[in-house]
Amino acid sequence: MFAAFMGYAVDAFDYMVYTFLIPTLLVLWGMTKVQAGYIATGALITSAIGGWAGGILADKYGRVRVLQLTVLWFSIFTFFSGFTHSFEQLFFTRAMQGLGFGAEWSVGSVLVAEMIQARHRGKAVGLVQSSWAIGWGVSAIAFWAVYALFDQEIAWRVLFWLGILPALLILYIRRNIKDPEVYHSTRARMKEEGDAGSFLEIFSPKMLGVTVRASLLATGMQGAYYSVTTWLPTFLKTERGLSVLGTSGYLLVLITGSFVGYLTSAYLSDHLGRRKCFILFAACAGLLVVAYTHIPVTDQMMLALGFPLGFFLSGIFSGMGAFLSELYPSRMRGSGQGFSYNFGRAVGSIFPAIVGYLGSTMSLGLAIGYMAGGAYLLVIVSALSLPETRGRELSHD
Repeated sequence: MFAAFMGYAVDAFDYMVYTFLIPTLLVLWGMTKVQAGYIATGALITSAIGGWAGGILADKYGRVRVLQLTVLWFSIFTFFSGFTHSFEQLFFTRAMQGLGFGAEWSVGSVLVAEMIQARHRGKAVGLVQSSWAIGWGVSAIAFWAVYALFDQEIAWRVLFWLGILPALLILYIRRNIKDPEVYHSTRARMKEEGDAGSFLEIFSPKMLGVTVRASLLATGMQGAYYSVTTWLPTFLKTERGLSVLGTSGYLLVLITGSFVGYLTSAYLSDHLGRRKCFILFAACAGLLVVAYTHIPVTDQMMLALGFPLGFFLSGIFSGMGAFLSELYPSRMRGSGQGFSYNFGRAVGSIFPAIVGYLGSTMSLGLAIGYMAGGAYLLVIVSALSLPETRGRELSHD
């Protein structure tokens, strides 16, 4: 749990740091909002590819070995991003970073889910998921600190260079983590039977319906989340006129709400069930996003709304890792979870680009609200169509 927690936290830092740098790059490079959205979308699309590939490799070569590779990969390319000089170069390095970013969640969440008893699985995987708020918070603090010490011309590069530090986590993983027993027993049985397995099994007639519906659920969650988080720093600075310090303060309230939301939802996913928790958080998050971006409110009211917005915006993800692990048998768990979650990430990644496009013809707040509201409606419909898995024991099939 510690390894997965830290892995996902540094994953969040390396991804979210870009969202703080968009206003700087719009000024220094003369990038458009559309180009900034393309960079975010490019990284999310490749993260979808990486997530599915990571799941396939984790089924074949083991959870721990692939987890190490993912951490090394996204750390190196975040570091390289600090040496770029153009939109095209940054698009490439962020796209490469996305491969490792996507794979890390797929592998880490399966690793934890397979080690935890069914009655505690939602809480455990949700706790790991909460580390995203930690990484996001650290990136916000680092943004404030680095911009206080350096001029913006060099500060944005320093933030990317800090992304190499997570590679040190590999040393801990190598020394302390082994693959779960359910993985070893499944692979041993498959070897005895001469069964090589195939990642395409998730599209078999038996599993296709589950895969499609789980992918739509993930699409709604991530489309809404990325619409808001990618553009919120820019929204606060350009439409609310906040300084770097002011933006960081507002975001830290949002991030604190996110952390509490992750932990609360982790408990509720085991107590209420996965589906009810998804529906509750989607409905509340949708209403709050509309209020935050559409209704004319004072800065003080917006600050107050930041905590519940972060609470529901992020908390909805806590049960996702456990839920997807419970939908698929062990032989295809990494492949199924990796594909479903990351299909959602790929399609959801289009949302920031659409927000950037719409933001050139309407207010950025309106664009964010429209995209996020539609995405949460998809979450509710998808959750209603899927089976409840709370308490399900993970099979060795």
